[in-house]
Order: sequence, then structure tokens, then C-alpha cells
Amino acid sequence: MKRLTLTALLAASVLVGCSSNSQVVQDDPPSKLYQDAEAQLNKGAWITAIEKLEALDSRYPFGAYSDQVQLDLIYAYYKNDDLALAEATIDRFMRMHPAHAESDWVAYMRGLVHMAQDRSLIHDILRMERNDRDPQPARKAFADFRRLLERYPNSEYAADAKARMIALKNRLAQYELAAADYYIRREAWVAAVNRCQALQRDFPDTEAAKASLPLMLTAYKKLGLDEPAERTQDLIDKNSI
Repeated sequence: MKRLTLTALLAASVLVGCSSNSQVVQDDPPSKLYQDAEAQLNKGAWITAIEKLEALDSRYPFGAYSDQVQLDLIYAYYKNDDLALAEATIDRFMRMHPAHAESDWVAYMRGLVHMAQDRSLIHDILRMERNDRDPQPARKAFADFRRLLERYPNSEYAADAKARMIALKNRLAQYELAAADYYIRREAWVAAVNRCQALQRDFPDTEAAKASLPLMLTAYKKLGLDEPAERTQDLIDKNSI
């Protein structure tokens, strides 16, 4: 009797799981498919909605529902945490419809997607705040929202974009502060000063900018730079009043 190896058993279980979970979308008319997809969206059944929307997108790429299908896919991918697919769909939509009536919403969603990419599932579960994680998605989100405000200042999403930019600015400032603190602990005094100066230049109205002053003072003292140390001490004294 031929025995299955552990690898073969695992592969078989994966295939069974995939075949039992996958559903073939019926070849309904586009109006019926879209109506069903909308019903799933309204229920928050993101996976089922995505299956139907993707079927519509592949079967009728130039149909009457094409634009709205793309917009709905962006939202459904985002809600289902399929962030790479959401970003790719956004990029395709912007490329094909640069002057669409919903362009401000698409730009707003691009910022939301990049903000979501800045999250970490493990950190969310453990409620950990890691300011030293890669800030590149946060930088992209900040640029997205700034671009939205520049191009569509009267958009209904402008106010929320401004609020999110404040949060993102604080996030980026905290990253710079964490980097400066790292250099202090490594006794890399010049690098610490440079990071503190960049933080105070780019994010002067943040708590992180104030918190960087004692770090910069320490670095100046270690470098034997008396005048910059005195100026930094003056700033600390003024901020403490």
C-alpha cells in the first residue's frame, strides 16, 4: 500500500481547502451581477463582493458598470485588508480616468490604503506602539493627503485628510525621535545632532520636536560644542515655561 508523505498530505489538505472555499460566480447578466455585488457590499461581505466584482471586471471590462466596479473594488479590497490589490486598482483607475468625477475620493482612498499599510497586525493585536518601524507607508500617505488638498481643496474629504495629516506628521516625527535616541544610545553624537536638527526643521510644532532638545543637548555636550549646547539649553528653558 502506497503511503502519503507529510508534505503530500499537507498539499492535499490545502487543495481541498481551496476547492471547498472557492466559488464560481454564475454567468449572470452584468446588471444582475452588479446588483448582487452591491448587496454583498452593503452587508459587509467583502470576499463575496470581491468575487462578483472581479467577475464583472474580467467579463465586461468596458461595460456600463466598469467605472463603478473599479471604485467598488477599491473599497472592498481596502475593507478586506487586500491593500496591495487596492493600491494597484487605484493606480490603474487614476491612469485610465485622470479627470473622473470621483478622482478626489480615489486620491483619498490612496491615502487610507497607505495609512493601513503602516499598521502591523502583530502590533495591533498586542497593542504595541513601535515608533521605529519603517515610516515609508506613512510618508506616502502624508503625500497622498497633501496632494488631495492641493488638487481638490473643496473636496468633502479635505477636512478628514487634514486631520489625518496631523496624525501622520506626529507619527513621522516620533520616528525621527526614535532614530535620534538610537544614535544617542550608540554614542553616535554627530548623527544624533543631525537627526534632531532635521526633526526640528521638518516637524517644529510636534511634541517630538520638544523631546528631541535634551537629546541634542547631550550630543552637543559630548562633542564639546559649548555655544550650540547653550542655545539648546535656552530653548529647553523656554519650552518649559
